[in-house]
Amino acid sequence: MDEPTTGLDARAAAIVMRAVKNVAETGRTIVCTIHQPSIDIFEAFGELILLKASGQVIYSGPLGQHSSSVIEYFVAISGVQMIRNNYNPATWTLEITSRSAEAQLCIDFVQVYKNSVLYQNCSPPLSLLS
Repeated sequence: MDEPTTGLDARAAAIVMRAVKNVAETGRTIVCTIHQPSIDIFEAFGELILLKASGQVIYSGPLGQHSSSVIEYFVAISGVQMIRNNYNPATWTLEITSRSAEAQLCIDFVQVYKNSVLYQNCSPPLSLLS
């Protein structure tokens, strides 16, 4: 699905995402792009694949309850700032992985991900799909 909530108000977007989640709970895999999701919509997803602007994967794994898994992954990277209370985790992940943040931290999030246990435990390995 390509941006199913674009142009919708918060209530309509929540209804659409509830319907998407109901379909996913029947065992179907749903791939969905979302730009600038609210916290509620972002946390409706079970898994996250985060790409750099170049299309390279920098995170692929569980979102976790209240985005805990993705937050734990990124704050474990040296120099990455902890998310502020009540801050949108979708916005935070984009800010901390931006080109400017990468340059400031002198790290390559693609390499960090490729060296991670998360990447090594991927099934099927993303390296086979690239």
